[in-house]
Amino acid sequence: MQFAIDKNLAGDPRRAGQIFRRRALGFTLIELIVATAILVILTSLAVPMARVTIKRTKERELRADLWELRDAIDRYKDAADRSAFQTKVGSEGYPPDLDTLVNGVDVGGKKLKFLRRIPVDPMTGSKEWGMRSMQDDPDSDSWDGNNIFDVHTKSTDTALDGTKYKDW
Repeated sequence: MQFAIDKNLAGDPRRAGQIFRRRALGFTLIELIVATAILVILTSLAVPMARVTIKRTKERELRADLWELRDAIDRYKDAADRSAFQTKVGSEGYPPDLDTLVNGVDVGGKKLKFLRRIPVDPMTGSKEWGMRSMQDDPDSDSWDGNNIFDVHTKSTDTALDGTKYKDW
C-alpha cells in the first residue's frame, strides 16, 4: 500500500510524520462530531417511541385490570341472583364496595371470594378506582355509595386512540 507524500516534505521525514499525525487527529475530531450528531438524532427519534410504548403498556394494564374488576362484579351479581348469599335491600345484587369482592362473603360457612386483590390503577398509581352504582347517572363522576355497578379509572388523561380513560 502506498501513501502519497507531499513533494515539499519528501526530504524531511520528521515533518511528514507531524503533519500526518495532525491530519489523523483532525479526522478523528470530525468523526467524533459526526458520530455524536448521529447519536443525538437517533436518541431524539427513540425517546418519543419509548414514551408511546410505555403509554401503550399502561393502557393494556388498565384494560386488563378493568376486565378483572368487572368480571369479579359480574360473578358477585350472578351469585347474588342465584341467592347464594343474602344481599342488602336496594343493592340490586351488586357488591357494596371493592373490599367485599376481596374479603368475600359467607356462603354456608365458607368464604366465597371474587377477587384476590384490588389492582393498582396503572394511570394513577393508586388502588382508588372511580365507581358507579346502579342508581347513578351514566355520565356521573360521583358515586352514591349504594353498590358498585361499574368501575373506571380516575385519570382524566386521553388515550392513544383519542378517548378518555375514564370512559373505558
